[in-house]
Amino acid sequence: MESPLPSATPSNVTPLREGDAAYRSPPHNIEAEQALLGAILVNNAAYHRVAEFLLPDHFAQGVHGRIFGAIAKLIERGQIANPVTLKNLFDQDGALTEIGGAQYLARLATSVVTIINAEDYGRTIHDLYLRRQLITIGEDTVNDAYDYDLDRGATGQIEAAEKKLFDLAQTGQFEGGFRAFKQALTEAITMAEAAFKRSGRTTGVSTGFTDLDKLLGGLHRSDLVILAGRPSMGKTALATNIGFNAAKAFRPTRTADGKVEAEDGAVVGFFSLEMSAEQLATRVLSEESRVASDRIRRGDVSHDDFGRFVQASQKLASVPLFIDDTPALTIGGLRTRARRLMRQQGLGMIIVDYLQLLRGSGDSVENRVQEISEITRGLKALAKELNVPVLALSQLSRAVEQREDKRPMLSDLRESGSIEQDADVVMFVFREEYYLSRGEPMRRPEESDDKFNARYADWQQRLEEVHGTGEVIIAKQRHGPIGKVTLRFDGETTRFENFVRNDHLPNDH
Repeated sequence: MESPLPSATPSNVTPLREGDAAYRSPPHNIEAEQALLGAILVNNAAYHRVAEFLLPDHFAQGVHGRIFGAIAKLIERGQIANPVTLKNLFDQDGALTEIGGAQYLARLATSVVTIINAEDYGRTIHDLYLRRQLITIGEDTVNDAYDYDLDRGATGQIEAAEKKLFDLAQTGQFEGGFRAFKQALTEAITMAEAAFKRSGRTTGVSTGFTDLDKLLGGLHRSDLVILAGRPSMGKTALATNIGFNAAKAFRPTRTADGKVEAEDGAVVGFFSLEMSAEQLATRVLSEESRVASDRIRRGDVSHDDFGRFVQASQKLASVPLFIDDTPALTIGGLRTRARRLMRQQGLGMIIVDYLQLLRGSGDSVENRVQEISEITRGLKALAKELNVPVLALSQLSRAVEQREDKRPMLSDLRESGSIEQDADVVMFVFREEYYLSRGEPMRRPEESDDKFNARYADWQQRLEEVHGTGEVIIAKQRHGPIGKVTLRFDGETTRFENFVRNDHLPNDH
């Protein structure tokens, strides 16, 4: 047929001259748009082949986008979309009248030879739309770079451009949808087989703590795990222990298709927004060499300590633990660096210390609660995108300090709504020894010696019972039980270990 609208040329370069520069028209294919619309008008079933990924905005010709939108509206209502039912739309729209009105629809429908290629036409239209968007993002990036702004540095512009590209990539994903249960079942059996081969018998990345792994099954892929606590409870120490245990247990294996995956453990990316990489390395060295971290910082070490340092450093040198200590990192910047580490090293777990030190995009955030909500959604999206567990540390509000029982609850999370909602697992670290040691009983006015001594003895007994221990409280778990795990804690080396009760210790003889 003779197309009433201009058709796309084989090349995007049109010899229109402005000086000596060739003018390039944005990528488009009018014939593909006409063919798709005609196929849908002939057989509305063709619409369902493209409805999942194609929108009116994806059409290069605005008129075609309006026609597609009207067709979609009728079909979604359960009505038939054809030149007759759409006639009123053409009568009321001046732009449609200019191209021939209802007769244009009839021409589209009568010129269709087959509807078999409807999905291919749709994907072509979608691909060309993405290309036009890429051109727009590129032009915006160039213009922003030329526009010097003191309040927005080059790194901020890079992160903004990367966010636009990421969002565009998300709109370009039309894979997915339903999978046969047989396929999902096969994947579940494969996961169980992998867990059987691991030393910890976990389906996720092992934390290195037996009781915690029993309760959680390890840290699962695509999960956002929140580890929260008040200052001095040992959040960073526990996160460092978990990360180091996972990295130390890393055993790579090559799959049938040539990819390298973790048979056990994980390559760990540690985003330390509070401590420097050197401080974090000192902690890990202290944990492995069992020399107090404050002694290492002061240089108060003996020759024997140096021998242990050498042994520990030899072990640590090959551990796939990567630290990024950039302060005030944005969620966009964190996402970019995590993706880069995934490409370069094969990332298996992310740790963020801590959540409240991250920044949002900064453009559309009106208050801190909204910013935290954006950050937690971004971390959860990153866990799903990279298919790795994300362990994010979080501060607790001061409400804990005002209760007699200092054990934290979900409501103690700062900006708790979004954190609690987005997290797959929420766990708290709690050390009762910290509070008891600071609450030594004082003699009350007119209290007898016997009463005071009895009260003091009770306090001493309780302090002895909890000395060197810490609790990990699982307050939320989407795919498992909640509960409490006791761990041994060494304050000098900031090291958590598996807790073994005295009645389970082996005899000396």
